[in-house]
Amino acid sequence: MQVTLLGTGDTTGTPTVGCDCDTCQAARDPEEGVLQRAREQGATITAGGGVERTRFSVHVHNERTDESLLIDFSPDFRQQFLREDVPLPDEAIITHIHFDHLDGLGNCFRLVDDLTVHAADETDPETDKSVAETVESDYYYLDQIGVTPQTPFEPFETCGFEVTLVPVDHPPLLCYGLAVEDPETGAKLSLSGDTSYGLSEQSREVLSDPDLLLADGIVPAHLCEYHPMGGTHHDDEGVPRTFGTKHMTREGALALAEDLNAEQTRIVHIAHYYPAEEAFEQPLALDGERYDL
Repeated sequence: MQVTLLGTGDTTGTPTVGCDCDTCQAARDPEEGVLQRAREQGATITAGGGVERTRFSVHVHNERTDESLLIDFSPDFRQQFLREDVPLPDEAIITHIHFDHLDGLGNCFRLVDDLTVHAADETDPETDKSVAETVESDYYYLDQIGVTPQTPFEPFETCGFEVTLVPVDHPPLLCYGLAVEDPETGAKLSLSGDTSYGLSEQSREVLSDPDLLLADGIVPAHLCEYHPMGGTHHDDEGVPRTFGTKHMTREGALALAEDLNAEQTRIVHIAHYYPAEEAFEQPLALDGERYDL
């Protein structure tokens, strides 16, 4: 199982368009230490000599079957696939309907002949549709796309992998994390999805013991003081593990990794609000990192 992090940023990415904050400037013109760390992690150095975090997407290739699974369709789909030179997906999964995880699906027009897209079948009270129904209705014009509804906690097969969707906590919409397992090799990838630290025990059980965990950690905990709702899910020392109500802090992501007994953890869905001196430190991911599980 080869995992390529196509996009590791939040809804605006880093650098953010029109932003000249220290972090965005450091991404455009990084210090040598940041570049060295990026090279060590296998991250992509841009044509301009910088690093970046485009909107979230993960590519998982099954070397045994020579099939590729795409998790979420970033609006930066075209850039990501050209940059990383990975195969187009044979099948795909969509975790939720926020634009930074879905709106790249339109890029499949004239690129693929037949693409099965898996998505959860639970009806969302906010939209009165499931994720699967929303994808099917919003992209009705893509004849080559076939949407297959999947029930959370019920494993299904795709690209030679066994995948299980699990509900996570990302109000007000329903959102899902997932586990991807290779039944032949035993390799396991877990994604937290966009979520607070408040995952159910049932979801945690499915995600547990991964070789690699990709955990949402949008900002460091000390920035919770700037959120209108502050931070939630505090640990015993009062450190918030959730930024507001929708995303984990860096500290929450690391706590979840410990809870799940993850062998290796990369923090993703990262905002440019990280101070520049923290934004490129371990274990925060950068685009282009690859992992062989």
